[in-house]
Amino acid sequence: MSQTFSIGLIGARGYTGRELLKLIAGHPAFALAFASSRELAGTPVSAMAPEITGVDFEALSPQEAAARRPDACVLALPDGAGAAFVAAFEAAAPDTVLVDLSADYRFDDAWAYGLPELYRQREGLAGARRIANPGCYATAAQLALHPVNQIIEDYPSVFGVSGYSGAGTTPSRKNDTDALAGNLMPYALSGHKHEHEVTRHLRRPIAFTPHVHPAFSGILVTVHARLSQPVSLDAVKALYDEAYAHEPLVQVQDAAPELKDGTGINGAIIGGLTVIEDQRRLVVLCAEDNLLKGAAVQAVQNLNLALGLDELAGITADR
Repeated sequence: MSQTFSIGLIGARGYTGRELLKLIAGHPAFALAFASSRELAGTPVSAMAPEITGVDFEALSPQEAAARRPDACVLALPDGAGAAFVAAFEAAAPDTVLVDLSADYRFDDAWAYGLPELYRQREGLAGARRIANPGCYATAAQLALHPVNQIIEDYPSVFGVSGYSGAGTTPSRKNDTDALAGNLMPYALSGHKHEHEVTRHLRRPIAFTPHVHPAFSGILVTVHARLSQPVSLDAVKALYDEAYAHEPLVQVQDAAPELKDGTGINGAIIGGLTVIEDQRRLVVLCAEDNLLKGAAVQAVQNLNLALGLDELAGITADR
């Protein structure tokens, strides 16, 4: 690739920041412009990401970051923390592509929603300047439901389990390895933000219950959905095969994936397709890594599309 794009990273300290640094370092057309972290300011980036040398973490204000005018910038900040950076870029560098990893803009129609594998999403992502990266659970749930969305009735039920890295680095019971040892911890029993996100973007309400367990990373969702009419298992499999036949990051298989199957892979695995009760109820599972397809890999997909690159530049398919 002849052109190199400068990429800024705000909120580089977290688990997703580490994955993003690795992906940026290995990308044939990306160069790290800066990595901002108050806690790590002055520390070489190589201390976290040995792939990147000669760059230190910085504590950049929103105005300082925008003044660097990178080609693109990823905001890997907690919910509610990125608005000042967005405002600064709007004022000083409106052409910079912003990819926000928080939930702040997933409900904002002015921002493209960055789940490329959903129907026609790529049309809105090509050349986009403001992209809301989907949530990790929301990605898995939508990939599981998308091929059959038009033949479902009522509320699909989504049971989700993730590793504790999904709870971030701020100490809590959800990332306390002692509290999690030998345990499965339910939380947000109703109204989780990813429940609202999936409902909005699939235009279908769902019931979602997340859980965290002692593994570091990985997500597994189990979906139960009632079908609007009897449909054979072969017909359901055909819908999934058709939807994802040309999606290198989505693998469809017969066997039910386990949580560990999604850990460390760049894409997602869908399987365990089962039709029961007079062909009116469907079970399907989806496994992915919450830090990769659930966050960093998807952000790089979105950057590639926005910058006019091949969608999988810098990303290795798992199959």
